[in-house]
Amino acid sequence: MPQLNPAPWFAIMVFSWLVFLAVLPPKVLAHYFPNDPTPQSVKKSKSETWTWPWL
Repeated sequence: MPQLNPAPWFAIMVFSWLVFLAVLPPKVLAHYFPNDPTPQSVKKSKSETWTWPWL
């Protein structure tokens, strides 16, 4: 049974992983986010207490 011989399949698997690791990360890292989040103001907002009408 040739499928039990791991020699060619292991080499194919290693080669394909090397290709994936060499080609895909630069393509993924080349993307940029057009809407970068802007930092919020450092000023703390004043919160008012809530009056519960049923108490």
